[in-house]
Amino acid sequence: MDLIKIVKPSRFVFFLACLAAMAMLFISEGAYWQSVAALNKLAYVGQARAAIEGVDRSILAAEAGQRGYLLTRNEEYLQSYNSAVKEVESSFTFLEAYYRANEKKNVDLTDLRALWNAKLAETAAAIRLHEDQKTAVSTAIAMSDLNKDQMEAIHALSKKLLDEIAQTVLTGRGDIYRTLMLSRVGLAMLSAACLFAMYLYLRNSSVLKQHELELKTLLKAKGERLEAEVVERTAQLTDLTRYLQHAREDERNRLARNLHDDLGALLTSAKLDAARIKSRLAATAPEALEVLSHLVGTLNSSIALGRRIIEDLRPSTLGNLGLVATLEILARDFAKLTNVEVHCALEPVELEASAELVVYRLVQEAITNIAKYAKARNVWVSLAVRGAEAEVTVRDDGVGFDPSAQRHSVYGLMGMHYRVEAEGGSLVLESAPGRGTLIRVRLPQSTLVPA
Repeated sequence: MDLIKIVKPSRFVFFLACLAAMAMLFISEGAYWQSVAALNKLAYVGQARAAIEGVDRSILAAEAGQRGYLLTRNEEYLQSYNSAVKEVESSFTFLEAYYRANEKKNVDLTDLRALWNAKLAETAAAIRLHEDQKTAVSTAIAMSDLNKDQMEAIHALSKKLLDEIAQTVLTGRGDIYRTLMLSRVGLAMLSAACLFAMYLYLRNSSVLKQHELELKTLLKAKGERLEAEVVERTAQLTDLTRYLQHAREDERNRLARNLHDDLGALLTSAKLDAARIKSRLAATAPEALEVLSHLVGTLNSSIALGRRIIEDLRPSTLGNLGLVATLEILARDFAKLTNVEVHCALEPVELEASAELVVYRLVQEAITNIAKYAKARNVWVSLAVRGAEAEVTVRDDGVGFDPSAQRHSVYGLMGMHYRVEAEGGSLVLESAPGRGTLIRVRLPQSTLVPA
């Protein structure tokens, strides 16, 4: 499974969740402000309804105050009348402001106002006539059918306006219910969308987690497989190194044997022939004795060179004298050839024959590298027992080098490592520029007790 295919839906889910949250906030705020506006409008409508009812009630109160005053001439009724007139005027002032934008309803209010003005003029005329001692006329005006018709017309217009107010209230309440319903539906849909987004998120998270587990399992299996391959290849390289080492040593032994048997025999035979010729020519051709002496010297040098080559190819001292003596001879010859002072601290150890040969070759290659690269004045070679292992060290005071840097001679060091590992040992190299080089090798000692 491609990781990008998992991440992209996660981004879509995150975007969907943000969009749902914004939409939820928008719907909630929109519903709130619409409901607030509708409630404010209903409150204003309620005030208008109260004002209409106040007009109707105050007109009745004014008429009752007028009749009470006309019948009893009690000033309290007149005060009640005047208060009712003021309340009617106050209510009409509010209603005129309320209906100013509604031309149709404003006509009804205008008609109601006209009826009130006529009623007010009539009641005011009756009160003046009564005050002028024209009681009969004022009473007749108050009790006339015209007054009754005016009150019925006022009640009819008031009822009409109240019915319209009631319809407006119903409409406003319907708007509020509609807004709340839309809000509920919207929130329900957004909640469903959020739940769906959460489902997608959890599903993608589960898929991603499963993918991570599969990837970890795959990487673990691949790592185990690579580790097994490394172990297998290392074992193969170790076996190959051991095989090549044995093949190399066998080839060295074969060459040494051929040089010893064939070339040695030829050189020895030539030396004997030269000695016989020298004895025969001593009396007859004394001038040839010098040439024969030079030839014998050359043959002796050739024989010595052959012996050195044979010893390099197959150290016979290793089988005859042992590892300690062989290393001492190797160190002594190296010191003679290079004028480098060699310090030996060698103890007898018990090693397999192949391991002894590995130690000899390692010391041989180490001092050869010292002669080529180290520019050392002193070399320390040690052989000692460390527990169940034999430890070999070769140290010099030469120029040293950086082991982490790539060098042309790195394959020689790798060859040392594989030779030692082939015998079940370990090799440690320590060096630094200007601080010389130390090679430490540890090999398991032989468990066989020598006879």
